[in-house]
Amino acid sequence: MKSLIVITGATASGKTSVALDVAEALGCDIISADSRQIYADLPIGTAAPTAAEQARVRHHLSGILPLDAYYSAAAFEKDALRLMEEQWRRNDYAVVCGGSMMYVDALLYGLDPLPEVCATTRDHVADIFRQHGTEGLCAALEIVDPLYMESADRANHKRLIHALEISYQAGVPYSSLCSGQRRSLPCRVVKAMIDMDRETLFSRINRRVDMMMEQGLAEEARRVYPQRGLNSLNTVGYKELFAYFDGIWDLDTAVARIAKNTRVYAKKQLTWLKRPGRDEDLLRLAPENAAECLLRQL
Repeated sequence: MKSLIVITGATASGKTSVALDVAEALGCDIISADSRQIYADLPIGTAAPTAAEQARVRHHLSGILPLDAYYSAAAFEKDALRLMEEQWRRNDYAVVCGGSMMYVDALLYGLDPLPEVCATTRDHVADIFRQHGTEGLCAALEIVDPLYMESADRANHKRLIHALEISYQAGVPYSSLCSGQRRSLPCRVVKAMIDMDRETLFSRINRRVDMMMEQGLAEEARRVYPQRGLNSLNTVGYKELFAYFDGIWDLDTAVARIAKNTRVYAKKQLTWLKRPGRDEDLLRLAPENAAECLLRQL
């Protein structure tokens, strides 16, 4: 039977290292499930695989798109399924690694068929967000999809943008297109995360931020600063440094905010994995021997 190994979890928990060891042992490639690593020109801030790591194991869906390209969980689902099939022609295993939970869910459980959003609709919704913020998005959704707004996270502008784009593009409420039905994959699925206490994880995050700054994150952010309005750059690390470039914060404050916001993001990832239906079949691996333990499960 063909097997899919999914290594997910919080940022800075050591996913990449474990995925490298596992994929190398199994003789297969790694498919990246990271919504920011897919873009080129952001290797430091997205902790993209290094040249040495790429030399050890080939990575897919990493550094392949320009910053202004549109990409989505639906596009990832399609690409990852194709890459898995290619892997299985040569090997019984495929390895997916990443912490973008919407991407992981799209692959494991499938997405409802939704219309592709055209550039005109994306631009229109983006204008609403630029001019009126999340309040404007919520107001528009209250009109076109009040049912969705009953349970929506009003602070999550990305989800609000997605729901509004689909509602406008489809001409029907986004909520009416969400069946909630799960798709099962035609393979054995092994889903794992590196489990560690919050204090250890947060310490790793703080060290990673310091390391990124030493590697040249500020210079990387400076290079892409002229494109700061792009969605691909609306992410932790770049937003804070853009505020520093704009004179809103000094550099120490910006770096501290990067660490803080990364810790908040990690908590959201962990909370996602605790949701019903996601935790029951999740292998929790000790960081000391995570790869060895995972390989023993195969």
